[in-house]
Amino acid sequence: MSPEAVGPLLLTLGVNAAVIAAVMLGAFLIGLRRGRHDGIDVVWGAGFVVIALVTFASSRGHGEELTRVLSTVLTSVWGLRLATHIARRSRGEPEDRRYVEIRERAAGDPRLHLLRVVYLPQGLVLWLVSTPVQVGQFLADPMTPLLVAGVVLWLIGFLFETVGDHQLTRFRSDPANAHQVLDTGLWRYTRHPNYFGDATVWWGLFLVACQGWPALLTLPAPLLMTFLLAGGTGKPLLERQLRLRRPGYAHYVTTTSGFLPLPPKRKRVDR
Repeated sequence: MSPEAVGPLLLTLGVNAAVIAAVMLGAFLIGLRRGRHDGIDVVWGAGFVVIALVTFASSRGHGEELTRVLSTVLTSVWGLRLATHIARRSRGEPEDRRYVEIRERAAGDPRLHLLRVVYLPQGLVLWLVSTPVQVGQFLADPMTPLLVAGVVLWLIGFLFETVGDHQLTRFRSDPANAHQVLDTGLWRYTRHPNYFGDATVWWGLFLVACQGWPALLTLPAPLLMTFLLAGGTGKPLLERQLRLRRPGYAHYVTTTSGFLPLPPKRKRVDR
């Protein structure tokens, strides 16, 4: 990174933080007006697109052009697909149970509780996870092998996430599957192919950003995303609900990996 790029990078990091804070506040106000707050899941994907575009505009003349374009395009394609998928999935459905339970557990004003435990933390995590996209666009020391590896890894993750979501959507569209468990396709090898694909996308974007040593400072970003997807935020609640609604899910848990795609295990039979 050239010394001249340090100032614009720091300014961009600050501007993006302010933009995301404004986006989260706007999403919160819209949620209050709608009387439901699962719209934040749509904003999550769209927020990364906003950060990528702001960074692309502000990094002009500083970073490697190919890295800037790839980082912006790959982030935008991933974010727009995710936001669109979630918007379509939630249309006509009741509010996601996670947000209902958060309000029910609130000790004080449930609205302020939501702002504190949902909107502000998600804004912070969004900004932190996107640091490879922000920093990488200001780096000008091209490392082609890492760039190629990053694009390949992104493609694997994107396909895994997209195919997994498509398989689940098709499965849910059949009323006969209302209480059944999807254990075919990618779901045969992991209980959360979409989560695995999501994490893989961000490891790919991290490698794309590795066009200079400052990108190493953003390593916590893909680590954080992987931690949240593999065992954090919504996964325990989701699996608890599935155990209650789908009788076969408990058996599915014993035979299928929770994150990494692995061959299914045979359930041991006691003798």
